[in-house]
Amino acid sequence: MSATQEVGPIFGEGEGPAQAMLRSPTVIIASIGLWGMDLFFYRRFKLDYVSVLNLDLVKEREAQGIKQQQTPTPNQNRITAFKCIMLSLFLQLLLHLSEYVYQNIYGGSAIGATFFFYILFTLAITFPLTTTRWIRIATMLVLERCWALVNPRCSCIIMPANGPRPIPFIDVFYADAMCSLSKVFFDWGMLLHMAIHYPDPVPKALDSILVPSAFAAVPYIIRARQCLIMYTVGRLRKDPKRYQHILNAIKYSTSLFPICFSAYQQTLSKEAADSLENALILLLVINASYSLTWDIVMDWGMFQDPAAVARYAFNMESPLASSPSRAPKQCSHVCMRPKLRFGGFASAGIIIADTILRFAWLLRFVEGSFFPSKEHFILVTELLEAFRRSIWNLLRVEWENIKHMRSKQDELGIEGDSNDEEDEIAPFFQTPPSLELASRSNRE
Repeated sequence: MSATQEVGPIFGEGEGPAQAMLRSPTVIIASIGLWGMDLFFYRRFKLDYVSVLNLDLVKEREAQGIKQQQTPTPNQNRITAFKCIMLSLFLQLLLHLSEYVYQNIYGGSAIGATFFFYILFTLAITFPLTTTRWIRIATMLVLERCWALVNPRCSCIIMPANGPRPIPFIDVFYADAMCSLSKVFFDWGMLLHMAIHYPDPVPKALDSILVPSAFAAVPYIIRARQCLIMYTVGRLRKDPKRYQHILNAIKYSTSLFPICFSAYQQTLSKEAADSLENALILLLVINASYSLTWDIVMDWGMFQDPAAVARYAFNMESPLASSPSRAPKQCSHVCMRPKLRFGGFASAGIIIADTILRFAWLLRFVEGSFFPSKEHFILVTELLEAFRRSIWNLLRVEWENIKHMRSKQDELGIEGDSNDEEDEIAPFFQTPPSLELASRSNRE
């Protein structure tokens, strides 16, 4: 869900539609660099994000009797933080260079410059160089996940005998990332619309926003569909928490409405569009509040016990661990959650930043003071949303690992939660020291 769900000028001639065409590659390039930032912090805090993302797929293949041999990836083929950041800088330079050459020297249009950039990038990654092999591997991984999102995992007409297949975490993670790029999809829809009407400008009509709005809806429809599949899985398994998937699907619908509503405003006169401002603000408030609450409580597993926070705040209960041998719990562990891989200060900083960026659409009220045009405002808020998603990724992967560790703890028959500091610094998917000790005690 974007920090702002508005769209800029998209009809007629002029700077607005031209900048809209160059927004999408700029945001994608920034997202590549920000993913490199995530990889840096995963490595810095020893988080095996590859295992976290792929664990559900590995378990699914094992259940099907498919065994895969783990082969080490050569260094030149590895996707690292440094490579992603350098690729992002190179692509940004290529974008500006191709735009300058195509528009200023060749005398072409913005839509042609955008296509020219995509063609240059495609040629660059398909040319069989050893140094760019990792980019081709990464591109194939992205295409595989895209196919997994559009390839149905269940039939809406004939239900498989054993029910639909659960959605693996990597597909959920990838679809959430696509939701943050929903306005990139909108711009791609506008690019298609401009290509159809070229060289004439896109007419200011209601049917002109149908294609871009349909493109923007794709990530939310995919993610909502995943929620409905998981609800069906939970119903067949009699999961008492299956209703959460319905609530999650409703959340994605609240993200789609502001984009379509803002696009509809572009088709109206200024007076008619201004009369709908209050309705748009209401939609933005609902979406931001709903999404922020879901981020903190469900996606990160924070603040799930408000009563414990209240008792700790009013000194009604001493924040001592259940075992006398353990150190007292820190305030961050009580107020957020017992395990904080990135530490209390960094985790609190991410929560505060996510809160601010969820309401970045409030910049619309001071748009004239900080931004030279509406197009710059839209671009900045899209970049802010890409940054918000990158910091969201850190706590989301951490929480997914904690849930897997709790599942392993349940399999070992260990009661309670493991909160030792040694457990928090243990590498991912190695049995934490406390669980290993308890497992040995049970065997003895």
